[in-house]
Amino acid sequence: MDAESTKSTRNYVYIVQCADGNLYTGWTTDLENRIAAHNAGTGAKYTRGRGPVDLVYFEECLDMSQALKREHAIKKLPRNKKLKLMKR
Repeated sequence: MDAESTKSTRNYVYIVQCADGNLYTGWTTDLENRIAAHNAGTGAKYTRGRGPVDLVYFEECLDMSQALKREHAIKKLPRNKKLKLMKR
């Protein structure tokens, strides 16, 4: 195996704020490219036409499963709790 194939993949849960003030939560293995995709209109359907977006929060997770569970938990939070999370 080469060094690239043994490199561990990082998994992130993130919140972006759209230009209209709405928040979007997602997960990715590459934050920089994912935010660029949202801003290019090729990210999530929800963020298309709502750009540009700003990354306002992220956390690293151990694996994809944990990231997906955390994404789901954050999406269920009311807006005021997401705002509190973003202030941490």
